[in-house]
Amino acid sequence: MSETADLELVHLSKRYGTTTAVDAIDLRVPGGSYCCLLGPSGCGKTSTLRMIAGHERASDGDILLGGRNITHLSAAERGTAMMFQSYALFPHLNALDNVAFSLRMRGMPKAQRHARAMELLALVAMEAYAQRKPAELSGGQQQRVALARALATEPRVLLLDEPLSALDPFLRVKMRAELKRWQKELGFTFVHVTHSQEEAMALADKVVLMNGGRIEQEGPPHDVFNAPRTEFVARFLGSHNVLEVGGAVVAVRADKTRLWRSTPGRTCLRAQVRAVEYQGTYVLVTLLRERLDGGAGGHAMPDEITAMLHEAEFYARPWQPGETAWVSWDDAHALQETRLAA
Repeated sequence: MSETADLELVHLSKRYGTTTAVDAIDLRVPGGSYCCLLGPSGCGKTSTLRMIAGHERASDGDILLGGRNITHLSAAERGTAMMFQSYALFPHLNALDNVAFSLRMRGMPKAQRHARAMELLALVAMEAYAQRKPAELSGGQQQRVALARALATEPRVLLLDEPLSALDPFLRVKMRAELKRWQKELGFTFVHVTHSQEEAMALADKVVLMNGGRIEQEGPPHDVFNAPRTEFVARFLGSHNVLEVGGAVVAVRADKTRLWRSTPGRTCLRAQVRAVEYQGTYVLVTLLRERLDGGAGGHAMPDEITAMLHEAEFYARPWQPGETAWVSWDDAHALQETRLAA
């Protein structure tokens, strides 16, 4: 097993002509942790991953791994390995030879490299499929082979480019649990690019939310979700309402939002129910805000509000589109910045 090492990005930038894809970001990923780079398309997360891997040249800044500057080293010299979104398995090679390929390129004897490849296939529960070619494997099985191949060089950091995006929803949930388990068992540092908030929250020790080439916020998933720093973070993570109350802009979790048929006697907003969606354990109610608050001092500011109501609470007296509701909340977090996007 490789020794764990901190990964550090220091004022790292990437420009394509006059376009800045990554804008002088600073980031430290502790060795042996699972870090997810999260954000919308074009936010710079994949460019960042490719610079760490050595597949893109940094325009400015440095990349350090265990205190060693790897910014200008080739991909093979860095101590990193990349697991691509497409898995990039060789179609003419079976699973065993796909995993053993990098060991073959290093000159390892056939018997030795095949023994090592079988160990890695066993790690991901694929030893029974060693002789099958990629076309004979399911998407989840191909992913396991790709992971085993990436681990063959014993990297200090494993880089994953949206590895679950090609899988169906059921398999995606199953495979993300296995990714987390493998990361803990191996002790490697994983850096995982995704646009899925749910995926990042489930996997990461550290979430890094990017927007417009910059880091909007980073930290443990629980901290980022419960204390978003900006309007962009609150809205992108979902399950948050961004409201202006008493001159302040606050984020309110949808599951902390309450609906009333009359004024509840505390700070509230008046809204009209627009849509109702049954989600299984809860019902999602979407409303259009009519007033800032219930008093005469309120002013018109149409905006969408969502409330997640437990199904038992909702069906005790269901809300219907067109009904007027008074909206209150149990908790609110003041935002430091209200810019939406770069």
